Amino acid sequence: MKIKAILALVAITLAGSAAAQVKPEEAIKFRQSGYGFMAWNMARIKMNVEGTYNKEEVIKAATAIQAIANSGMGALYLPGTDKGTGWEKTRAKPEIWTEKEKLGKAAMAFNKEANEMAKVAAAGDAAATKEQLGKLGGTCKGCHDDFKIKD
Repeated sequence: MKIKAILALVAITLAGSAAAQVKPEEAIKFRQSGYGFMAWNMARIKMNVEGTYNKEEVIKAATAIQAIANSGMGALYLPGTDKGTGWEKTRAKPEIWTEKEKLGKAAMAFNKEANEMAKVAAAGDAAATKEQLGKLGGTCKGCHDDFKIKD
């Protein structure tokens, strides 16, 4: 367990130092890309649980979501990225920078459900995958409601 904690600390430190070298508009682009990529993969899973279920496709999509969720994207919320444009104007609410504890809980809930999504996908049960997709999507919605400016 200590090794996992040390590795997590090293990953956070490296993500923080790498992010510190990124220009604000690049950080916005990177995080927009990550969220867009996860949304596309969630749509892939949804198509499978609502149509013909392909376990291998679901595993690929779930693994991609898990990787992005655990990549340290929080480091891309740098000072100066509260306003600006990446691929489009940022829609991050100011609360991301002021409600750190609430944001941390939302991020941890998302990571937990993304990790669980990968486990459930690997088992190949379409009904369980659909149920887990609902849980994962719920964490997305909760964060969007609190921290994303509506379109």
